[in-house]
Amino acid sequence: MNETSLDQNGLWIFGYGSLIWRTEFPFAESRPAWINGWSRRFWQGSTDHRGVPGAPGRVVTLVEDPGAICWGRAYRLDPRLEDKVMAQLDYREKGGYERDQVALHFSRTESLIGTLYHATADNENYLGDADISLIAKQVLQAHGPSGPNTEYVLQLHAALAELGAEDEHVNELVSAMRQLMQEADAWSATSASRA
Repeated sequence: MNETSLDQNGLWIFGYGSLIWRTEFPFAESRPAWINGWSRRFWQGSTDHRGVPGAPGRVVTLVEDPGAICWGRAYRLDPRLEDKVMAQLDYREKGGYERDQVALHFSRTESLIGTLYHATADNENYLGDADISLIAKQVLQAHGPSGPNTEYVLQLHAALAELGAEDEHVNELVSAMRQLMQEADAWSATSASRA
């Protein structure tokens, strides 16, 4: 890894979900970045932010996927604020996420080791894979203390587009959500015309 042009003065955090668009912590620098060998998936249940116990929302985690690239945003923390920010992030990601170290890539020649949070299959909120239409239905129905689950999905989709990053899973979920909303609108229009 060539680390000569990257500022090593501070811990780097990699965001691949809400940390891309809802940072809510101070940072010294932010740059687009990617990680290798991981894919973003809406397989983690959220009972503390985008859903509630008994009606969880779905948020992203990472799954190992050889050859895959996952784009996101890396944040360099001010060393004076690292402890405070990490305590904030540990609390924010308490719903099944744990810290991990991974190589962050900024270009073909710039990379370094950074920290990310990901949920593994052995946490109590892990929902795992499901048909994309079932995930979309769950997202459309879920709402938690941080707001509707749809906001999370659509904000992530927009943030990835702004980065110029394609994510097939996120795109498929947004398409499935739109399809279900169109079907619901068509059903409502048909029902109204019969009344």
